[in-house]
Amino acid sequence: MKASSNGAPPPPSQPSSNKHSPKRIILTLLAALSGLAVCGVLVVVFALAMAYPNLPALDTLTDYRPKMPLRIFTADNVLIGEFGEERRTLVHFKEIPDVMKKAVLAIEDTGFYEHGGVDYWGILRAALHNATGGARQGASTITQQVARNFFLSSEQTLKRKAYEALLAWKIEKNLSKDQILEVYMNQIYLGQRAFGFSSAAQIYFGKDLRDITVAEAAMLAGLPKAPSAYNPVVNPKRARLRQQYILLRMHQLGYITDAQYETAKNEELKIKTDSTAFGVHAEYVAEMARQLVYEQFKEDTYTRGLNVFTTITKADQDAAYLALRRGVMDYERRHTYRGPEKYIEIPSSKGEADEAIEAELAEHPDSDDIVAAIVLQASPTQVTAVLASGEEIRISGAGLAFAQGWLSPKAAETRRVRRGAVIRVTQDGGSSWSITQMPEVESAFVAVSPDDGAIQALVGGFDFNRSKFNHVTQAWRQPGSSFKPFIYSASLERGFSPATLINDAPISFDAGATGGQAWEPKNYDGKYEGPMTMRRGLTKSKNMISIRILNKIGARYGQEYATRFGFDADKNPPYLTLALGAGATTPLQMAGAYSVFANGGYRVMPYLISKVTDADGKVLSEARPERAGVDANRVIDERNAWLMDSMLRDVARYGTAAKAQQTLKRPDIAGKTGTTNDSIDAWFAGYQPHLVGIAWIGYDQPRNLGNRETGGGLALPIWIGFMQKALKNVPVAERPAPAGLVQYGDEFYYMENPPGTGVQSLDVGVPAPATEQKARDAVRNELF
Repeated sequence: MKASSNGAPPPPSQPSSNKHSPKRIILTLLAALSGLAVCGVLVVVFALAMAYPNLPALDTLTDYRPKMPLRIFTADNVLIGEFGEERRTLVHFKEIPDVMKKAVLAIEDTGFYEHGGVDYWGILRAALHNATGGARQGASTITQQVARNFFLSSEQTLKRKAYEALLAWKIEKNLSKDQILEVYMNQIYLGQRAFGFSSAAQIYFGKDLRDITVAEAAMLAGLPKAPSAYNPVVNPKRARLRQQYILLRMHQLGYITDAQYETAKNEELKIKTDSTAFGVHAEYVAEMARQLVYEQFKEDTYTRGLNVFTTITKADQDAAYLALRRGVMDYERRHTYRGPEKYIEIPSSKGEADEAIEAELAEHPDSDDIVAAIVLQASPTQVTAVLASGEEIRISGAGLAFAQGWLSPKAAETRRVRRGAVIRVTQDGGSSWSITQMPEVESAFVAVSPDDGAIQALVGGFDFNRSKFNHVTQAWRQPGSSFKPFIYSASLERGFSPATLINDAPISFDAGATGGQAWEPKNYDGKYEGPMTMRRGLTKSKNMISIRILNKIGARYGQEYATRFGFDADKNPPYLTLALGAGATTPLQMAGAYSVFANGGYRVMPYLISKVTDADGKVLSEARPERAGVDANRVIDERNAWLMDSMLRDVARYGTAAKAQQTLKRPDIAGKTGTTNDSIDAWFAGYQPHLVGIAWIGYDQPRNLGNRETGGGLALPIWIGFMQKALKNVPVAERPAPAGLVQYGDEFYYMENPPGTGVQSLDVGVPAPATEQKARDAVRNELF
């Protein structure tokens, strides 16, 4: 040891202090942080422990009763309408196809059956991914999504996420995994007002959930994350990309085989572009049923899951819809093409042009097979147009015939078919297209059972989406000559018979007899044939015959008698113009009235709803209709009904409706045409003993249908088109003459009014037959 300069030994070396060393600082900080973390965890655990008992009860899950919409069905269980904020079909777990479950698990929660409600590894992965700047990811399990959908808001806060986790744990303790997945798949929102995968399958693909393919299941499974962004109706390209990713995930997870994957990823999906459409066009029926049910159940109508079973059948409704559409479009083709609906300027840039065309066509929705298109090029020999789908079509030859006059370069610029014109096209059976137009004329058809009034088909207009006005129930129109049978029926009760001779000759009345001004009525064709039987007068729809009948029996009596059939007295004033159907009625009222002739004299009330059940199938209300054959419902004599049926069969055999017999070739059909003054309304009211059908055509703002248009040319073809299908396998109904009728020659009479007594001729200019033989001869001469 070296001595110091003063000879003292050096002081011992002092160890350096380590209380501020980096190691000590780090250890201290870690200890502090650990303590804080433990305290934090304890605080969180304490908070969660305190919050857990205050979590909401799970009654809404354990006793799951979602808002269920009102559903309308045909008599043969085809869904035709759904009303409510939430369109939902509740399905139990075992009813959900395995492929749908796997598609959902593949994209939403692959570890669903392993975790306890919260996927901690998933949360960590998402947090790391988000921290590194990747596209934001979530890590909510299906259980957490159920908790959020039922009990929490969608705000992104730590408090809400903590509650979500707690609720997920609680749900997992109270429900099985299958129960949780069942609730999720019924509750989740999937766009287009669809809640749950069963409803979505119907809305997007028009099929039951049990029938979907792997490709369709993957498409539906992509919706929960963003129902709008991945909606195949609104965003088909984005929806397909997500579907393809889900199919890949299903394949990677071993949920589907190589073959299933290859098939599914190449499958062309048929998406219902009209997501509100159902399997049958019965929109007017569904709306009628909705209104009727609302009157009884008020606001419960849309949340209670009521099931309404109507009396219509799919086959009859389809037949009525197609017959009406065909009849209206046949009328359109007989008349002038009115030109394009609108014109737009098509930009030169393809991208801008596509956007402009898409935007414009969205304003012109299709009407079933009548499709909107925008013309790209036009000449007298060919038109090229584009549809909303982007498909370009070419129209030539016969397809241009309807619009030929407006294809010429000399045609008026405001109506010419040229580039930018919005036109309507339709496909004629095969692949060829034709130019057509949306009709301005309206129509209605209703068919009822005369046995109890059950409505079997009802079409209230050409297109419900264009006009929700139901012409079957709301259109009060003049019935014209289709009202004449009720005047004839009244006359039978006043001693007339089908053989009564009446003069078909001009007649005039002063203002007092008509309730207005002096009147000189005419026959439709302006021709007069002199004395003829009442039967022949109805067969040929002679105006002079029915006027003379009503004048004889009295307009007041005719009005009162018509009320037996359901007509409103106040809408059918007691004037002689009533003989020509100058009052007002609806097609539905007319159906009830003609039912009396069809069923042998009984009044039945047309009705639409057979029963209403709750979501569990319990019957809440059931129809108890009036029936034919019940004495209390008889409104006219059985003999009267039989004689009227006999005369109305002649109308369909060789009268103004002879086309009915020629086409249908059935002896048991009967009916009457109707054409009002100036051809404003065209009717055909006809029946077979077990089915009544009423067809009407006219403009909403009454105007002439065309000088040569009649009920026989306009409405009768609709009726025939329907009956061809509705009566296809129905046997011919025999109708023997009832007791109380006697036959003289070829005609029947009331037993108390045989020939030679009562009214046997009316204003014919010759005396009534004095003997039975003369009466018989007169009848035979007139008939043949």
